[in-house]
Amino acid sequence: MENQFFVDSKHLSSEALAKKHRLETDPTSRKNHMEYLPGMEVIESDVCASVMAHMNAYDASKYTAADVRAALERDTCTVEDFKALLSPAAEPFLEQMAQRARLETSKHFGNTVYLFTPLYIANYCENYCVYCGFNCYNHIKRMKLSMEQIEKEMKVIADSGMEEILILTGESRTQSNVEYIGEACKLARKYFRMVGLEIYPVNTDEYKYLHECGADYVTVFQETYDTDQYERLHLLGHKRVWPYRFDAQERALRGGMRGVAFSALLGLSDFRKDALASALHVYFLQRKYPHAEMSLSCPRLRPIVNNDKISPLDVREKQLCQVLCAYRIFLPFVGITVSSRESAAFRNGIVKIAATKVSAGVSTGIGDHESKYTGKKADDTQGDEQFEIDDNRSLEKMYKDIAHEGLQPVLNDYLYV
Repeated sequence: MENQFFVDSKHLSSEALAKKHRLETDPTSRKNHMEYLPGMEVIESDVCASVMAHMNAYDASKYTAADVRAALERDTCTVEDFKALLSPAAEPFLEQMAQRARLETSKHFGNTVYLFTPLYIANYCENYCVYCGFNCYNHIKRMKLSMEQIEKEMKVIADSGMEEILILTGESRTQSNVEYIGEACKLARKYFRMVGLEIYPVNTDEYKYLHECGADYVTVFQETYDTDQYERLHLLGHKRVWPYRFDAQERALRGGMRGVAFSALLGLSDFRKDALASALHVYFLQRKYPHAEMSLSCPRLRPIVNNDKISPLDVREKQLCQVLCAYRIFLPFVGITVSSRESAAFRNGIVKIAATKVSAGVSTGIGDHESKYTGKKADDTQGDEQFEIDDNRSLEKMYKDIAHEGLQPVLNDYLYV
């Protein structure tokens, strides 16, 4: 299969290019993506088998308009109903789906919309994921913030009024080890009431340590649940091990994290199957850990540094809306996050229907919040971005826009006692 996500790395050395091309063209040079590497914890869980059985058997073309109508008429959405709502047969029913989704959102979340911002503290990566701006073969400016720089960035963000932060790194244990991330969590606890992490997957004891340092929840993108496509897109590094990544949220919960978030990156494979698997991942884990807070997002692929021609498999805005409405109808109690990858217009509309959380004041670069928030001229102590965003609104602007829609923007939904 030709790799449509090839990243042009003309600035690499001839040796690096040779290795890169060998990995792309010779599958025998790549390690088995279903085998664990040394140090990776293996847990006993039946969640993966349940999710994959449903996904592999899913034939979206078999569902009819009658199936969709029946799904919308039921008070409780079953797994089979959810499959119908994700199918092409449901596209003509998008208005009815939106009305049902809006009703469920209002019933369980009122008219509130939660706000947070991400903080990237490092962009070093040891993985070769061909669609990602941070991948180890991409020619970008790498940077890792010191604790002093992290605290400076956090203070700038906190001064804007933000009370929840999501800390992100590239996937490099060498440059961003667990202790480094833990120290960042301790700093974040000084400035924010909610601290999330989006880092490389770790073992249960490491999640326990990070929780003790101040982290409340963990976000992990499975990227795609299609194991064959996953193998073609993740050619090198720990991220290549598909099952270890799949079980990350369960390890985090076993480590004491209060909440976990799930996502596929829509556009890497069949988006309907990936959406189905993402929601079922939540569905089955919810039944094992009913105390845990869980949330979903469904970002679409975006252009990256050195490759503005990256193009996702066809996931149009209308289809994205269908997925979000289906999520809300199937999982009425679960939070839904819509990132700044999407346009301001789309996010303004979807928060009135299905989404309960949005990012604001976003930067996917390293160390540039001060320049973006204060207008101070950027300097050389900044690292390149992971991907391009579409919605650049500040917290103040986002807050006003949400309120203008008749909704209540909320900066924190949790109190420690």
